[in-house]
Amino acid sequence: MEKNSSLWKNLVDEHPVCITWKQDAEVAIYHLASIFFVVGFMGGSGFFGLLYIFSLLGLGFLCSAVWAWVEVCAADIFSWNFILFVICFMQFVHIAYQFRSITFAREFQVLYSSLFQPLGITLPVFRTIALSSEVVTLEKEHCYAMQGKTPIDKLSLLVSGRIRVTVDGEFLHYIFPFQFLDSPEWDSLRPTEEGTFQVTLTAETDCRYVSWRRKKLYLLFAQHRYISRLFSVLIGSDIADKLYALNDRVYVGKSYHYDIRLPNFYQISSPEIPRSPMTEHFRNSRQYYDK
Repeated sequence: MEKNSSLWKNLVDEHPVCITWKQDAEVAIYHLASIFFVVGFMGGSGFFGLLYIFSLLGLGFLCSAVWAWVEVCAADIFSWNFILFVICFMQFVHIAYQFRSITFAREFQVLYSSLFQPLGITLPVFRTIALSSEVVTLEKEHCYAMQGKTPIDKLSLLVSGRIRVTVDGEFLHYIFPFQFLDSPEWDSLRPTEEGTFQVTLTAETDCRYVSWRRKKLYLLFAQHRYISRLFSVLIGSDIADKLYALNDRVYVGKSYHYDIRLPNFYQISSPEIPRSPMTEHFRNSRQYYDK
């Protein structure tokens, strides 16, 4: 304790106090370094935020090193600032190299520029998503899924081509590029549940799609909550688009057709089948607009 007290006394009590202050301001390069520090610490998070921060902090430390070498003539101040400049420069080069080294197949490039980039998803995040998937080719008139037979064990996103969706041989709607092939099936099951497709998906043209295995994708969601929220938004929006696509086919004669892939919706084939309140509300709304 006495040793610590003497150290504090030497640092504070017996340290010489500034009696006279320097009247002249420091040279411009010193103030420029301070400006770089202030602006640099205002950088945001994310990939480009790191580039912004390390570039401006590196310039600030470089200016401080020049100031220490030219004006102060202090080797220790120059050394520390130059070392910090080198560290920032190396970090900047490392991050920039990571950005340049991210390359994808053509399907992933199209998918990123068309769907993920407009949402502000960075390339490192998209690379994490892409590494968990595979690109699959589906030839014309081949089936992606068959009604009542194909298990729901993956999630797929169409990149090119067109998919026809039918139930019991009746056409429901098309699936176009950058739409999920099986978003209703994915949303209708919990992670521990299993099920089969209630529709048939057939390629009308040669198609290419990106596919994620169900278990592997849930593991990715558990590791990255941000990606989980991203897919939740994308899948919800995709289901809404499919509902709008079915809107013109809801009423045909006296029958009311609902997309049976969606939970809580049913295909009503006869008046004797009991209707839920949601079904009755939808039927009344259709009759009102058909008048």
